[in-house]
Amino acid sequence: MTPALVPAQTPPVLSTVSFAFVEDWLSALRAYCPPQQLAEFLEQTGLAAAASQPRARVTHDQIVRLYQLVAVGTGDEMMGLWSRPIRSGGLKILCASVRGASSLAAALYRFTTFWNLLLDDHRLTLEETGEALRLSIVPRGAAVPQRFGQMLLLKLAHGIASWLAGRELPLREVGFVFARPGFAEDYPILFPAPIRFAQPCSSISLDRALGALPVARSEAEMQDFLIRAPRDWIFTGYREHALPLRLRELLLLSDRMNVNLGDAARALNLTPRTLMRRLEAEGTSFQDIKDGLRRDIAIRDLTRGGKSLEGISQDIGFASVANFHRAFKRWTGVTPGAYRRDLR
Repeated sequence: MTPALVPAQTPPVLSTVSFAFVEDWLSALRAYCPPQQLAEFLEQTGLAAAASQPRARVTHDQIVRLYQLVAVGTGDEMMGLWSRPIRSGGLKILCASVRGASSLAAALYRFTTFWNLLLDDHRLTLEETGEALRLSIVPRGAAVPQRFGQMLLLKLAHGIASWLAGRELPLREVGFVFARPGFAEDYPILFPAPIRFAQPCSSISLDRALGALPVARSEAEMQDFLIRAPRDWIFTGYREHALPLRLRELLLLSDRMNVNLGDAARALNLTPRTLMRRLEAEGTSFQDIKDGLRRDIAIRDLTRGGKSLEGISQDIGFASVANFHRAFKRWTGVTPGAYRRDLR
Protein backbone atom coordinates (compact mmCIF):
# COMPACT_ATOMS: atom_id res chain seq x y z
CA MET A 1 0.00 0.00 0.00
CA THR A 2 1.37 3.39 -0.97
CA PRO A 3 1.57 5.75 2.03
CA ALA A 4 -0.87 8.65 1.89
CA LEU A 5 0.91 11.98 1.89
CA VAL A 6 0.22 14.59 4.51
CA PRO A 7 -0.59 18.17 3.44
CA ALA A 8 2.36 20.18 2.19
CA GLN A 9 2.00 22.70 5.00
CA THR A 10 2.74 20.10 7.71
CA PRO A 11 5.58 21.63 9.78
CA PRO A 12 8.92 19.80 9.91
CA VAL A 13 9.65 17.57 12.87
CA LEU A 14 13.22 18.02 14.03
CA SER A 15 14.80 15.07 15.76
CA THR A 16 15.49 15.18 19.47
CA VAL A 17 18.60 13.73 21.09
CA SER A 18 18.96 11.78 24.30
CA PHE A 19 19.90 13.55 27.50
CA ALA A 20 22.91 11.23 27.63
CA PHE A 21 24.22 12.97 24.50
CA VAL A 22 23.90 16.37 26.19
CA GLU A 23 25.34 14.98 29.43
CA ASP A 24 28.54 14.39 27.47
CA TRP A 25 28.61 18.16 26.94
CA LEU A 26 27.56 19.03 30.48
CA SER A 27 30.35 16.93 31.97
CA ALA A 28 32.84 19.28 30.32
CA LEU A 29 30.86 22.39 31.32
CA ARG A 30 30.82 21.38 35.00
CA ALA A 31 34.60 21.59 35.03
CA TYR A 32 34.54 24.94 33.24
CA CYS A 33 31.56 26.95 34.50
CA PRO A 34 30.85 27.99 38.09
CA PRO A 35 28.02 25.78 39.42
CA GLN A 36 25.58 28.68 39.83
CA GLN A 37 26.22 29.90 36.29
CA LEU A 38 25.67 26.45 34.80
CA ALA A 39 22.51 26.02 36.88
CA GLU A 40 21.18 29.28 35.43
CA PHE A 41 21.97 28.10 31.89
CA LEU A 42 20.07 24.86 32.46
CA GLU A 43 17.12 26.70 33.98
CA GLN A 44 16.89 29.14 31.07
CA THR A 45 16.91 26.31 28.52
CA GLY A 46 14.40 24.12 30.34
CA LEU A 47 17.03 21.44 30.89
CA ALA A 48 17.11 21.66 34.67
CA ALA A 49 14.05 19.40 35.00
CA ALA A 50 15.39 17.00 32.38
CA ALA A 51 18.59 16.44 34.35
CA SER A 52 16.74 14.18 36.80
CA GLN A 53 15.20 12.05 34.03
CA PRO A 54 17.69 9.56 32.53
CA ARG A 55 15.50 9.02 29.46
CA ALA A 56 14.69 12.69 28.88
CA ARG A 57 14.89 14.06 25.34
CA VAL A 58 16.46 17.36 24.31
CA THR A 59 15.19 19.47 21.41
CA HIS A 60 17.04 21.36 18.70
CA ASP A 61 15.92 24.68 20.20
CA GLN A 62 17.28 23.74 23.63
CA ILE A 63 20.68 22.80 22.21
CA VAL A 64 20.87 26.04 20.22
CA ARG A 65 19.87 28.10 23.25
CA LEU A 66 22.35 26.36 25.57
CA TYR A 67 25.17 26.83 23.06
CA GLN A 68 24.40 30.54 22.74
CA LEU A 69 24.10 31.10 26.49
CA VAL A 70 27.33 29.28 27.31
CA ALA A 71 29.37 30.80 24.47
CA VAL A 72 28.37 34.32 25.50
CA GLY A 73 28.34 33.69 29.26
CA THR A 74 31.83 32.17 29.37
CA GLY A 75 33.40 34.28 26.63
CA ASP A 76 34.62 31.05 25.03
CA GLU A 77 32.99 30.13 21.72
CA MET A 78 34.08 26.50 22.12
CA MET A 79 32.93 26.45 25.76
CA GLY A 80 35.96 24.92 27.46
CA LEU A 81 36.02 21.90 25.16
CA TRP A 82 39.61 22.51 24.05
CA SER A 83 42.94 23.26 25.69
CA ARG A 84 42.53 27.01 25.39
CA PRO A 85 39.46 29.26 25.06
CA ILE A 86 38.30 30.59 21.71
CA ARG A 87 37.56 34.19 22.66
CA SER A 88 34.46 36.01 21.46
CA GLY A 89 34.90 37.02 17.84
CA GLY A 90 37.09 34.05 16.97
CA LEU A 91 34.45 32.34 14.84
CA LYS A 92 33.73 35.63 13.07
CA ILE A 93 37.39 35.88 12.06
CA LEU A 94 37.29 32.25 10.92
CA CYS A 95 34.22 32.84 8.73
CA ALA A 96 35.69 36.05 7.31
CA SER A 97 38.81 34.13 6.34
CA VAL A 98 37.13 31.17 4.66
CA ARG A 99 34.55 33.18 2.73
CA GLY A 100 37.37 34.88 0.83
CA ALA A 101 38.84 31.58 -0.43
CA SER A 102 39.02 30.70 -4.12
CA SER A 103 37.32 27.31 -3.69
CA LEU A 104 35.81 25.03 -1.07
CA ALA A 105 39.05 23.07 -0.75
CA ALA A 106 40.97 26.32 -0.18
CA ALA A 107 38.38 27.36 2.43
CA LEU A 108 38.78 24.06 4.29
CA TYR A 109 42.55 24.52 4.23
CA ARG A 110 42.08 27.95 5.84
CA PHE A 111 39.77 26.30 8.37
CA THR A 112 42.54 23.88 9.41
CA THR A 113 45.15 26.67 9.49
CA PHE A 114 42.96 28.76 11.81
CA TRP A 115 42.58 25.94 14.33
CA ASN A 116 46.22 24.91 14.13
CA LEU A 117 47.18 28.41 15.26
CA LEU A 118 44.98 28.05 18.34
CA LEU A 119 44.95 24.45 19.49
CA ASP A 120 47.73 23.02 21.65
CA ASP A 121 46.65 19.42 22.12
CA HIS A 122 45.41 18.59 18.59
CA ARG A 123 46.07 19.64 15.02
CA LEU A 124 43.82 19.54 11.95
CA THR A 125 44.90 18.08 8.63
CA LEU A 126 43.34 18.23 5.16
CA GLU A 127 44.33 15.61 2.64
CA GLU A 128 43.18 14.19 -0.66
CA THR A 129 42.96 10.40 -0.61
CA GLY A 130 41.69 8.78 -3.79
CA GLU A 131 38.24 10.23 -4.43
CA ALA A 132 37.90 11.82 -1.00
CA LEU A 133 38.81 15.08 0.66
CA ARG A 134 39.37 14.29 4.33
CA LEU A 135 39.59 16.68 7.30
CA SER A 136 41.02 15.01 10.41
CA ILE A 137 41.66 15.91 14.05
CA VAL A 138 45.06 14.48 14.99
CA PRO A 139 46.22 14.42 18.63
CA ARG A 140 49.53 15.96 19.61
CA GLY A 141 51.26 13.54 21.91
CA ALA A 142 49.01 11.73 24.39
CA ALA A 143 46.09 14.16 24.24
CA VAL A 144 42.81 12.60 25.43
CA PRO A 145 39.91 13.25 23.03
CA GLN A 146 36.87 15.04 24.41
CA ARG A 147 33.91 13.41 22.68
CA PHE A 148 31.59 16.40 22.47
CA GLY A 149 34.42 18.76 21.52
CA GLN A 150 35.57 16.55 18.64
CA MET A 151 32.01 16.10 17.41
CA LEU A 152 31.34 19.85 17.57
CA LEU A 153 34.52 20.80 15.70
CA LEU A 154 33.76 18.35 12.88
CA LYS A 155 30.17 19.58 12.82
CA LEU A 156 31.43 23.16 12.57
CA ALA A 157 33.66 22.21 9.63
CA HIS A 158 30.73 20.55 7.85
CA GLY A 159 28.41 23.44 8.72
CA ILE A 160 30.77 26.12 7.41
CA ALA A 161 31.52 24.13 4.25
CA SER A 162 27.79 23.70 3.60
CA TRP A 163 27.13 27.39 4.26
CA LEU A 164 29.86 28.38 1.82
CA ALA A 165 28.47 26.04 -0.84
CA GLY A 166 24.91 27.29 -0.33
CA ARG A 167 23.55 23.81 0.44
CA GLU A 168 24.12 21.03 2.93
CA LEU A 169 26.94 18.95 1.51
CA PRO A 170 26.80 15.16 1.58
CA LEU A 171 29.59 13.42 3.46
CA ARG A 172 31.21 10.17 2.39
CA GLU A 173 32.06 9.07 5.90
CA VAL A 174 32.43 10.26 9.48
CA GLY A 175 34.87 8.64 11.89
CA PHE A 176 35.44 9.13 15.61
CA VAL A 177 38.53 8.12 17.54
CA PHE A 178 36.51 7.17 20.64
CA ALA A 179 34.58 3.95 21.19
CA ARG A 180 30.92 3.69 20.26
CA PRO A 181 28.94 5.37 23.08
CA GLY A 182 25.61 4.18 24.41
CA PHE A 183 23.88 7.11 22.68
CA ALA A 184 25.38 6.40 19.24
CA GLU A 185 21.90 6.55 17.68
CA ASP A 186 22.02 10.33 18.15
CA TYR A 187 24.97 10.88 15.81
CA PRO A 188 23.11 10.33 12.49
CA ILE A 189 20.89 13.24 13.49
CA LEU A 190 23.98 15.44 13.19
CA PHE A 191 25.96 13.86 10.36
CA PRO A 192 24.51 12.76 6.98
CA ALA A 193 26.86 9.81 6.40
CA PRO A 194 27.91 6.37 7.59
CA ILE A 195 29.48 6.81 11.04
CA ARG A 196 32.26 4.64 12.47
CA PHE A 197 33.76 4.60 15.93
CA ALA A 198 37.14 3.52 17.35
CA GLN A 199 38.94 4.94 14.30
CA PRO A 200 42.61 6.06 14.22
CA CYS A 201 41.42 9.68 14.47
CA SER A 202 38.22 11.69 14.20
CA SER A 203 37.48 12.88 10.66
CA ILE A 204 34.94 13.79 8.02
CA SER A 205 35.36 13.16 4.32
CA LEU A 206 33.50 14.40 1.28
CA ASP A 207 33.83 13.79 -2.44
CA ARG A 208 37.05 15.24 -3.76
CA ALA A 209 35.18 16.89 -6.64
CA LEU A 210 33.31 19.11 -4.18
CA GLY A 211 36.60 20.82 -3.33
CA ALA A 212 36.41 22.71 -6.62
CA LEU A 213 33.11 24.38 -5.72
CA PRO A 214 33.25 28.20 -5.70
CA VAL A 215 32.48 29.98 -2.45
CA ALA A 216 30.79 33.34 -2.26
CA ARG A 217 29.15 34.75 0.85
CA SER A 218 28.51 38.38 1.68
CA GLU A 219 29.27 40.17 4.93
CA ALA A 220 25.54 40.30 5.72
CA GLU A 221 25.16 36.57 5.12
CA MET A 222 28.09 35.90 7.40
CA GLN A 223 26.61 38.01 10.18
CA ASP A 224 23.30 36.15 9.91
CA PHE A 225 25.08 32.78 9.98
CA LEU A 226 26.97 33.76 13.15
CA ILE A 227 23.93 35.20 14.91
CA ARG A 228 21.93 32.03 14.29
CA ALA A 229 24.76 29.64 15.18
CA PRO A 230 24.48 26.77 15.62
CA ARG A 231 20.85 26.64 14.44
CA ASP A 232 21.65 26.29 10.75
CA TRP A 233 24.14 23.45 11.07
CA ILE A 234 23.92 21.49 14.30
CA PHE A 235 21.28 18.99 13.03
CA THR A 236 21.42 17.57 9.52
CA GLY A 237 18.63 17.89 6.98
CA TYR A 238 20.35 15.71 4.40
CA ARG A 239 18.73 12.36 3.70
CA GLU A 240 20.51 10.70 0.79
CA HIS A 241 23.34 9.00 2.66
CA ALA A 242 21.62 8.40 5.99
CA LEU A 243 19.22 5.45 5.76
CA PRO A 244 17.58 6.02 9.18
CA LEU A 245 16.81 9.63 8.19
CA ARG A 246 15.44 8.58 4.80
CA LEU A 247 13.18 6.08 6.52
CA ARG A 248 12.12 8.66 9.10
CA GLU A 249 11.13 11.08 6.31
CA LEU A 250 9.16 8.33 4.55
CA LEU A 251 7.22 7.66 7.74
CA LEU A 252 6.63 11.38 8.24
CA LEU A 253 5.04 11.62 4.80
CA SER A 254 2.63 8.78 5.54
CA ASP A 255 -0.86 9.17 6.97
CA ARG A 256 -0.51 8.58 10.73
CA MET A 257 2.64 6.59 10.02
CA ASN A 258 0.73 3.55 8.79
CA VAL A 259 3.73 2.33 6.76
CA ASN A 260 4.88 -1.20 7.59
CA LEU A 261 8.30 -2.72 7.00
CA GLY A 262 7.32 -4.11 3.60
CA ASP A 263 5.95 -0.75 2.42
CA ALA A 264 9.13 1.01 3.54
CA ALA A 265 11.42 -1.52 1.87
CA ARG A 266 9.59 -1.20 -1.46
CA ALA A 267 9.69 2.59 -1.31
CA LEU A 268 13.45 2.43 -0.75
CA ASN A 269 13.96 -0.21 -3.49
CA LEU A 270 15.17 -2.76 -0.94
CA THR A 271 13.97 -6.15 0.22
CA PRO A 272 12.61 -6.26 3.78
CA ARG A 273 15.51 -8.51 4.81
CA THR A 274 18.08 -6.08 3.33
CA LEU A 275 16.42 -3.11 5.04
CA MET A 276 16.43 -4.91 8.38
CA ARG A 277 20.07 -5.90 7.96
CA ARG A 278 21.22 -2.41 7.02
CA LEU A 279 19.33 -0.82 9.90
CA GLU A 280 20.79 -3.37 12.30
CA ALA A 281 24.28 -2.50 11.04
CA GLU A 282 23.56 1.11 11.98
CA GLY A 283 22.43 0.10 15.46
CA THR A 284 18.71 0.66 14.98
CA SER A 285 15.53 -0.97 13.69
CA PHE A 286 12.37 -0.09 11.79
CA GLN A 287 10.36 0.01 15.02
CA ASP A 288 12.99 2.15 16.79
CA ILE A 289 12.84 4.74 14.00
CA LYS A 290 9.05 4.71 13.96
CA ASP A 291 8.88 5.13 17.73
CA GLY A 292 11.51 7.88 17.60
CA LEU A 293 9.46 9.86 15.09
CA ARG A 294 6.28 9.37 17.12
CA ARG A 295 8.13 10.58 20.21
CA ASP A 296 9.49 13.68 18.46
CA ILE A 297 6.11 14.62 16.97
CA ALA A 298 4.58 14.30 20.43
CA ILE A 299 7.33 16.43 21.98
CA ARG A 300 6.87 19.08 19.28
CA ASP A 301 3.11 19.24 19.83
CA LEU A 302 3.37 19.20 23.62
CA THR A 303 5.90 22.04 23.45
CA ARG A 304 3.71 24.16 21.20
CA GLY A 305 0.55 23.51 23.18
CA GLY A 306 -2.95 23.94 21.74
CA LYS A 307 -3.48 20.27 20.92
CA SER A 308 -5.13 17.80 23.29
CA LEU A 309 -3.41 14.60 24.39
CA GLU A 310 -6.14 12.66 22.59
CA GLY A 311 -5.46 14.58 19.38
CA ILE A 312 -1.71 13.97 19.62
CA SER A 313 -2.17 10.26 20.31
CA GLN A 314 -4.47 9.90 17.30
CA ASP A 315 -2.10 11.83 15.03
CA ILE A 316 0.78 9.47 15.75
CA GLY A 317 -1.26 6.31 15.37
CA PHE A 318 -2.21 5.21 18.89
CA ALA A 319 -5.57 3.54 19.42
CA SER A 320 -6.04 5.19 22.81
CA VAL A 321 -4.63 7.92 25.04
CA ALA A 322 -3.71 5.24 27.60
CA ASN A 323 -1.47 3.49 25.08
CA PHE A 324 0.12 6.82 24.20
CA HIS A 325 0.76 7.56 27.90
CA ARG A 326 2.53 4.24 28.40
CA ALA A 327 4.65 4.62 25.28
CA PHE A 328 5.64 8.23 26.02
CA LYS A 329 6.69 7.34 29.56
CA ARG A 330 8.76 4.45 28.18
CA TRP A 331 10.45 6.84 25.74
CA THR A 332 11.11 9.77 28.06
CA GLY A 333 10.59 8.62 31.65
CA VAL A 334 7.60 10.92 32.21
CA THR A 335 3.96 11.01 31.11
CA PRO A 336 2.82 13.45 28.39
CA GLY A 337 0.91 15.47 30.98
CA ALA A 338 3.95 15.77 33.25
CA TYR A 339 6.13 16.74 30.29
CA ARG A 340 3.71 19.53 29.34
CA ARG A 341 3.53 20.78 32.96
CA ASP A 342 7.36 20.92 33.19
CA LEU A 343 7.39 23.30 30.23
CA ARG A 344 5.35 25.91 32.06
